[in-house]
Amino acid sequence: MPTASQSELLLKLVALHTRIQKQLSGPLSFHGISFTEYLVLKQLHDAPAQKLRRIDLAQQVGLSASGVTRLLNPMEKVGLVSKEEAARDARVSLVTLTGAGKTVFQDADVSFGQVAKAVMTSLDGEDQKHLARLTDLLL
Repeated sequence: MPTASQSELLLKLVALHTRIQKQLSGPLSFHGISFTEYLVLKQLHDAPAQKLRRIDLAQQVGLSASGVTRLLNPMEKVGLVSKEEAARDARVSLVTLTGAGKTVFQDADVSFGQVAKAVMTSLDGEDQKHLARLTDLLL
């Protein structure tokens, strides 16, 4: 059973997550995307050939297979991503970052970086390194 201090710490982490998401929502909405859509675009941008299997993308952004499909459908309609079947296996659905998606991601990434800088201003370099080590241990 967790101790009261462990439970309190976890609640503080959840509150921090919520606060950061609120700080990101305005700047990202300026680019026409949500935080989750930003995560999708980032995963695709960083992927080899800017392409991922739909199920891998779902796992990387913390969504179910049906959840990522519901998210991708409107993204495909506005031209941020495209979907295709894998050449080797028709059961596998691939998601590709489009040129427009790359542009939106790059613009939104600048805004994301500005929010990250603002969030981290209260931590000096050593504190940021320590926080990075701690989050790596928890993830």
